[in-house]
Amino acid sequence: MTILCVRFQLPPMREAALPQLLGVLEEFTPVVEALPPDGALLDLRGAERYFGRGTVEFASLIRVRALALHGIDCVIGAGPGPMLARMALRDAVPGVARVVSEEPDAVTEFLADRPVAALPGVGGATTRTLCEYGLDTIGKVAAAPLSTLQRLTGARAGRELHEKASGIDRSRVVPNATSRSLATERPFQHDELDPSRHRHALLSATEELGTRLRALEKVCRTLTLTMRYADRSATTRSRTLKEPTAHSSTLTGTAYRMYEALGLQRARVRSIALRAEGLTSAARASHQLTFDPVDEKVRRIEEVADRARAKFGPHVIGPGTLAA
Repeated sequence: MTILCVRFQLPPMREAALPQLLGVLEEFTPVVEALPPDGALLDLRGAERYFGRGTVEFASLIRVRALALHGIDCVIGAGPGPMLARMALRDAVPGVARVVSEEPDAVTEFLADRPVAALPGVGGATTRTLCEYGLDTIGKVAAAPLSTLQRLTGARAGRELHEKASGIDRSRVVPNATSRSLATERPFQHDELDPSRHRHALLSATEELGTRLRALEKVCRTLTLTMRYADRSATTRSRTLKEPTAHSSTLTGTAYRMYEALGLQRARVRSIALRAEGLTSAARASHQLTFDPVDEKVRRIEEVADRARAKFGPHVIGPGTLAA
C-alpha cells in the first residue's frame, strides 16, 4: 500500500488554486483526499498496477505537472499509510520525495528517534505526561508495555498510541470532492499592521463567501482562517459553526472571533484567506428559528441584495463599510 502526502507551495495570492491542483492529482487516482488549505493525500495502490510506475516516478510526475500547468511547486512524502506519509512529508524538499518503505525494519528505523510529539494526535498534555516517565521518543513508546501506556493515557488512547508508535496505521484515504469547500483570499499591497484593515478584509471575504454559497444553494459547516505574515509563516485556525449556514453576518462574526482569538499585536500581515468547508445542500440544512426581528430583517435584505447581484453584477450592492 502506497500513500502520497502532497503539500503545494501556494503563494499568498493563489490560496484558491487548490481545487485546480487537486484536479491534477485526480488524473492519477480517484482516491484523493483534500487537506485544505494546501495539501492532499493520494492512495496509489490501483494506479501503480495500472500505470506500471513506482512511487518516486509518480512523485516526479505530479511535481512536473503542477509546475507546468499552474506554476506551483510541491513537496511530497510517501509511506505505506496516511500517518507515515504525513510524517515523511516533514523531511521532504522540492524535487526530492521522502519515501518510507513498507518493510517493518524501515518503518521502525524511520520512527525510532523521532520525538513522541511527532506522532499525529499526540498533543502537548500527552507529550508532557510521557516525557515525565522518560518516554520522549517514538521508539521508547513502542518498546513500552501496552499496560503502562494505558495506565498513563487511558485504555483507548494508550492502545492507539502503542499502535502508532509501532507503525500500525488504521486510517484510510477518504476521497472528498473539491466542491466541498470554497476559498477566497485578500492580499494586501503592503504588509499590513492596522487591525481595522484586517477586519475590513475579513468582512469583504465573508461577504464573498456568503454570496457564492447562496448562489450555489449550499451551506457550510466549518470556517477556516489562514493568516500569512511578512516572514512567510502562517497561522491557520478552524471553527465549526453552531449550525450549517450561508448567512454572511454569521460568517463575519465567526471570522472576527477567530481573528481576535489570535491576539495579534502589530503583526505584519501579508494576506488573509478564508475557506468555507463541509458544504452541503441548503435544502437539507436545518435552521433554528428565532424571534429576533433584526436577524429576520438582515436575512430579507440579504435575499434582496442577492437578486440585485444576480441581475446587475456582483459589486452592485454591498456593506457600506466596504464602500467606504
